[in-house]
Amino acid sequence: MGDDREDFDNLAWDKNDEAWEESQKQLRHPSTCRLAESLVEQKFGKRATLISPLIIGGYNILYRIRLEGVSPDVMVRLPCPNLVQFPEEKTLREATIARYIRQNTQVPVPRIFYYGQSSDVGPFIILQHVENRWTLSHALRTPSDDPDTPHVLDPNISETTLKTLYKKVARCLLQLSQPSFPCIGSLVEADNGSYSVAGRPITQNMNNMIQLANIPRAVLPLEDKTYKTADEWYVALAEMHIAQLVFQHNDLVSTADDCRNKYVARQLCYKLAKQGRLSTFGFAEDDWSAQSKTQPMNLSPTPAASGGFRLWCDDFRAGNILLNEFNDIVAVIDWEFAYVGPTQFVLDPPWWLLLDVPEMWHSGIDNWTQTYDTRLKTWLSAMKEAEEESNGSKSKNPMPFSSSLSTYMRESWQTGRFWLNYAMRKSWAFDTIFWKYLDKRFFGERGTDDVSKHDLWKTRVHLLSEEERGAMELFVERKMEESKERILVDWDPKEAKERLAEVLFD
Repeated sequence: MGDDREDFDNLAWDKNDEAWEESQKQLRHPSTCRLAESLVEQKFGKRATLISPLIIGGYNILYRIRLEGVSPDVMVRLPCPNLVQFPEEKTLREATIARYIRQNTQVPVPRIFYYGQSSDVGPFIILQHVENRWTLSHALRTPSDDPDTPHVLDPNISETTLKTLYKKVARCLLQLSQPSFPCIGSLVEADNGSYSVAGRPITQNMNNMIQLANIPRAVLPLEDKTYKTADEWYVALAEMHIAQLVFQHNDLVSTADDCRNKYVARQLCYKLAKQGRLSTFGFAEDDWSAQSKTQPMNLSPTPAASGGFRLWCDDFRAGNILLNEFNDIVAVIDWEFAYVGPTQFVLDPPWWLLLDVPEMWHSGIDNWTQTYDTRLKTWLSAMKEAEEESNGSKSKNPMPFSSSLSTYMRESWQTGRFWLNYAMRKSWAFDTIFWKYLDKRFFGERGTDDVSKHDLWKTRVHLLSEEERGAMELFVERKMEESKERILVDWDPKEAKERLAEVLFD
């Protein structure tokens, strides 16, 4: 894999793992299982019996419960302590968006019977159990007898099989692209059943920042914060990348030059976001990037600057798509980290086509890119067919974009817009992607092709302001000094905000 993904704070990770081991014991304890049964009995008024074994996912534990005289079974879904950093908020937002999707699209989503933030077992969701054979990830992966082997797309899968399965997901994405919203944030459900965007987006990256890097909560977006434009959200994402560099105490920077690389990349990204340029990159309105001047292309227009935002889920992937014995989609699950996001995100091709993420690919990110380019052709063909079928349906709403989704996705890959949005969502993949796939597209050639990866910052530092350049060496000196002591810092909220402000120069 090499060093394509930066390290989480291993001290924070170890501490979290220890706490999670203790939490698992409590969640598996018969008394907790009985509380889950009692919750279901209370809500449905029928005798409930736990069906073993428990299901522990990446962020949740599920108790399958059989109700007397009722079919199908139901699942009690609880956020895992220590893994989920916003348990009440995440649970409410996840249930709300799943209910919205079920009511307003044809995407198969398990029915949410009840949800809430307070019960004897804490925040909970009670949802329908959906019988299935396996996940799309299992259907696409390289065969392996080791259940712990990461899923990777089978290189020998037939083109017909791959296209057929991709096309079924493409139909779901077409459905998800239809609803639009006036601002960026999380959905909230009112007592009368109406929905509004009234909370901050809860992203997977934000969860990781606290769980695996000990980033202070005070520097993240406020709970009731929403965003009126895509540019505002790009700025918030860029600020969080800077916060990661400032506050991750251990394992992020290895040398002073490594720190300078990260400092320069994040400051440049933040500058572009504040200038409103990231939202237009790779679209017809992109008249600022070096790429737009040296490789002119006939591109589709940028989505509207405000309004018309779309549903987005950080964790939408093949492992969360359930299939039956005929490989038809019977449910799309796990809508945590789902929110109303910039339309730009929806116009990118899916990152999960190879099942594994680029920064963790077994042969390195360059090989991932080459392999993805081949499989993307299959995806685009499947998407185009799904669009043609949808356009031929009388019940279909008009396409919500100026160009087809397949066209936007093809252009996203060609221009590197795919990499921009991926990097903006992933703090620990940001550095590799910025220097490999974005820097030259943004700013042009570096003057020499043989520049060492340790010296990349030297080719772009002149693009920073005098104030930003002047503060860099002090920042690097402080960061390297701090990293000598392996500790976890408990930041005072006011001090944390002041420390971040020093690096944002606002």
